[in-house]
Amino acid sequence: MPAHNASRAPGKAPSTSAKILYRPVGIVSSIAGGLLASIIFKQVWKRVSAGDAVDPPGPLESEYDFKEILLAAVIQGAIYSAVKTVIQRQGARTFERATGEWPGS
Repeated sequence: MPAHNASRAPGKAPSTSAKILYRPVGIVSSIAGGLLASIIFKQVWKRVSAGDAVDPPGPLESEYDFKEILLAAVIQGAIYSAVKTVIQRQGARTFERATGEWPGS
């Protein structure tokens, strides 16, 4: 049994009210996480990009080669995924401490 389930009875699904109460928390934390990930990615891109490029290349910008666009997409995806995971997991743990119920399954 995962560590976060220690306070729940085995096999007991999260209550509907916990899921409903957590929804606004999840939305706000997702928005904050997206903003944080964007800031982190821009700082990382400034350090790893060659030249004076401040902003990462978009997929339709012809002045960049495919390798650079792909590298930017991979780095951005990894950062967004990691930030999203940390934010969601910590938000759920905080919710569980406050309510005694895990918000998801």
